[in-house]
Amino acid sequence: MSGCFPPPKPKGKVVTGGVQPECSSVTVPIIGLATGATVKIPVVLAELTLQVNINSTITLPEPALEIKDIKKRVKVTQCLLLQDPMMPAGPATLSIKGFVRKNIDYSTRLCSNTEGVCGDIRHCTVDVPFSCMAPVIFNGATPASLLLNTSEEFEFFRSQPLKGPGFAEKDRLLSGDISEFNQISQEFFNELPFCELISARIVEFDEYLNRRRPKTAVLPFEEKEFRQLEEKMVLFLTLKILQNQQVVIPANGV
Repeated sequence: MSGCFPPPKPKGKVVTGGVQPECSSVTVPIIGLATGATVKIPVVLAELTLQVNINSTITLPEPALEIKDIKKRVKVTQCLLLQDPMMPAGPATLSIKGFVRKNIDYSTRLCSNTEGVCGDIRHCTVDVPFSCMAPVIFNGATPASLLLNTSEEFEFFRSQPLKGPGFAEKDRLLSGDISEFNQISQEFFNELPFCELISARIVEFDEYLNRRRPKTAVLPFEEKEFRQLEEKMVLFLTLKILQNQQVVIPANGV
């Protein structure tokens, strides 16, 4: 097929190295605390699976014949638990944001005739964002109660003489001292719950948009080119919600 050339062959060795020698290992006794202790460790508040529905349109940088492969990786950028201080045991709301990193391999056309098409395999990497809010039922440990910041004012009694018309010489003003401001404020630093990802499963349907045959090229009868594809994804994201809490560990044998 005229106009198509094979790629150059690599020079020198492509792979170097080989099998590594085996290393020896010796088991070392594990010594733990046997007297019991109070520790601060992450405890599981809830484990849940979110269903996130995503619909997006992706535009490729050049015309493509078909999609060869799509590799996907789920990235979560925010996982924030919103709690009501009046209802510490729930239910609560989880706000989650992130994106699906998609590496798309697609074929292009360099030369063609009525019997076949030759071209390159290229790739395009895009980030498809998602965000949602979902209710959370705590099926693990109970979250620690939220301690609210407080601010209180106090004042001192003051007695002072009254001068001016309408007051007797022995009259005095008995009240709080308005010439000063006194306050007691207290703030608490609550432990913020955090998330850990367990698994992600994606069910995906991609459809090419506006497929057309080039006007100046000759292709097999069923071949067409496109630049856009519409994707519909259902993302099932399983995660744990944890919080650092103080836990009493009993002694061995207790």
